Formats: sequence, structure tokens, C-alpha cells
Amino acid sequence: MKIAIVPGNGIGPEIMRQAMKVLDALRSNGLRFETQEAPLRGEAIEALGTTMPFATHALVKEADAILFGAIGASSLDRNEEPDLLAPERPRSALLEMRRDLGLYANLRPVKHIPELAGASPLRPDLAAQLDLVVVRELNADLYFGEPRGVSGAPGSRVGVNTMRYEEHEIERIAHAAFRLARQRRRKLCSIDKANVLETMALWRDVVRRVGESYPEVELRHLYVDAAAMVLLRDPGSFDVIVTGNLFGDILSDQAAMMMGSIGLSPSASLGAGGKGLYEPIHGSAPDIAGKDIANPLGMILSVAMMLRHSLGDETAAGRIEGAVRRVLSQGLRTADVMQEGGRLVGTEAMGNAVAAEI
Repeated sequence: MKIAIVPGNGIGPEIMRQAMKVLDALRSNGLRFETQEAPLRGEAIEALGTTMPFATHALVKEADAILFGAIGASSLDRNEEPDLLAPERPRSALLEMRRDLGLYANLRPVKHIPELAGASPLRPDLAAQLDLVVVRELNADLYFGEPRGVSGAPGSRVGVNTMRYEEHEIERIAHAAFRLARQRRRKLCSIDKANVLETMALWRDVVRRVGESYPEVELRHLYVDAAAMVLLRDPGSFDVIVTGNLFGDILSDQAAMMMGSIGLSPSASLGAGGKGLYEPIHGSAPDIAGKDIANPLGMILSVAMMLRHSLGDETAAGRIEGAVRRVLSQGLRTADVMQEGGRLVGTEAMGNAVAAEI
């Protein structure tokens, strides 16, 4: 297995170091793979005129899987000038990579961690119900629709983004979600805004039609505003959620925080075949970068997802997840999930502890 390692910037490099410790621990126990690091960071704009150097592009194309840290946080990414709203911004490189590689299905699992029950903002009885996967469409919607941009003179500028879905894009994400639901508790909730958006009316119609091929899966539809409320009130009613790029971005962050911290959540971005990009769902968090306080568990659990989905190694994936649970049961906590009675540790110490358990 060839793995492209893309640390990114912000907290990306420091959480990636912890992921590599876990991979090295597995390597010493017989797992075989090759890794090669690829640059992809805001500084590449000044150095190369692009956030996606050619060598990086070639490496991720060739790799069997991509392990990704975080991107953003450069001064250029925060620049509000119109000429830096599109391709030159560092975050655009990640969107470009997802689309170029055909990674259209983003899986974001959210599951209650008993050892961190007190970290969830939910009542304990509600937090204990959490066991769902958000399947987010990645290659369309407002993130890619045309026309887009800002035009006009100061004082009368107009900003435009276009929500666009082609029928085949909805079909393929719906099939991915139905297949996943069939492997789990056979319940699928499609989330849209079909009452006011024609794009979402098409979404609902296509999902309903695809559902006819999966009679064993119970399908329901919710508007996105109602879904946000039900997630808080009755999280156990969800098994698999399928939704568009924008709504999936927002709802999966909400669901992750219901676990206790967005730093705990891994994700897999998959296309046809076994290739995938694996990353924690949090951003580059420039305000805490280099302070040894970032939670590396979302990054480490993304390694488990990579082994499961791209390598088909359920045993190795389970070893990582088991090691994380054992470390948490010992009371080790990073600052974002610190509770009374826990032992506060930094990024490096948490990574060392998980690797030692493996």
C-alpha cells in the first residue's frame, strides 16, 4: 500500500506526527506499506505560485490512499480581497484534490465514547444514543457551482454562489449511502431543503427513486433545519444520514461536537474503487498551532478508517480504535475533553500513549 502523507499547516504537522507514530507501531507488528510526504500548504503560494505543486498532484494521483492533516490558516487564506477568493486560497487545494480524484462520498462517523460521556454537551441519556454516519456529497453544490464570485464597485458589490446538482451526482451519493445503511441498522435519512430550493427538490426526487432499489432500507426525509433540531432532541433516531455538500459540512460538525469535541472525529473521502483521502474533520486551528494542545485522536482514528476502507484490514483498524479506548479509559485527556479526575496531556503525549498501546 502506498500512502501519500500531506501534513498541511496549522496543527496539521503536529497531529500528523502522532498518526505516523501509530503507523510505525503497526509497521513493527507486520503491516506493510510505503509512505511519502507531499507538500501542500499556504506558503506554496509565495514559493511556487500555487497551493498544489505538481509533485504533490502526481503523488496523490499515484497513491493508494492519502492521509491528510489540515489546510488553511495562512495570511493569504484569511485575505478578504476579491482576487484571493478562489483558486489561490490554500483551502481551495483540498477541494481541488477531492474533485480531481473523484472522491465524492465523505463518510463522517459519530459514535458515543463512554469514557468521554461527561465531555458531551448533551444529557448523558441522549449522548449515549449517538451512533450514526453522515454521508456528505463532496463534488458539487455551492462549493463548485458556477457562476460564482464577487463583482461590482465598493458599496454596490454583489456576491454569487450557485447551488447546482446534476442527477447522476445525486444518484451516486444516494447509492453509497444506501449501501452503507444496508450494512448497519438499515435506516437512512436524506436531508435537504426541498420546500424552498429547486436543487433540493431534485435531490429528494432522485433519492426517493434510488431508494426503490433498496426495499430493505427504511428511508425518511427531513428538511435541514428540522434535522438540526432532531439531532439534539433524538440522536438515536439516526443511523445513516445522506445530504449535500453544504448541509453535510455543517451538520457533521454539529454531530461531532455532540460527542464532546470536534477533535475526536475522523473522516473518509471515497470514490470509485478503494482509493480514499482520510482526515480529521476539524480545521487547521492556527490559534493553537505549535502549542502541543491539539487533540490528535481524530487524526489517529482517520488512520483506522484508511486501513479499513482502502486496505481492507479490519484487524489493524480495530487495533487502533481499541488502543484509543484503552488510553481514554486510563484517564488521559487533551484540553478539549478534559474532565474532573482526568490527567491532562498534550498532543505528543497522547500520540505516544496510543502508539505504546498498539
